[in-house]
Amino acid sequence: MAFWTENTVEPKRNFRFQVQIGPSSGAEIFWWAKTVSTPSFDVGEVEHHFLDNKYKFPGRVTWNDVSLTLVDPISVDAVAGTNKLLQDSGYSVKDGTTGLASPPTISKKKAATGPLETLKIMVLNADGNVLETWTLKNPFLKSAKYGDLDYSSDDLRTVEMTFAYDWAECVISNPDAPTTQGTYFQAQ
Repeated sequence: MAFWTENTVEPKRNFRFQVQIGPSSGAEIFWWAKTVSTPSFDVGEVEHHFLDNKYKFPGRVTWNDVSLTLVDPISVDAVAGTNKLLQDSGYSVKDGTTGLASPPTISKKKAATGPLETLKIMVLNADGNVLETWTLKNPFLKSAKYGDLDYSSDDLRTVEMTFAYDWAECVISNPDAPTTQGTYFQAQ
């Protein structure tokens, strides 16, 4: 039955989600997440010409970047947290006083095994139970924008981040039967 004809069936809602970021030992829920895009992919195609016909075959899977917008609260500073993600990935601020012959640089290993070891997007139902969990594999911070300040606006300040990753896993849960594992999807 469809949710518009049956009152016991409910669709997934865009405003019921959580984002979890951090090392697996202490990953925290980012309650100040405003928006997040779920993982998506494109399948390339390869053409083969034979006589006067053209045949298409599926090619490589390419995972698209995930964007996350955070509200910037004062008590849990999103700007400071974003800066820490970048520093923990290996970037060091150039202040001219370090004098290092070979300063540390960003690496995928430092990002994916440190600050971004866990990056999950969880879709929830009305009771707060997890319906699906997207886990980004080997993610790293690709870009950050610290928002625009504007005297004529009452909007909350935001931080926009973009994450690249190698692939994503999705586990579909059944909150009505918590002891059973749901559908599992993984693509690389």
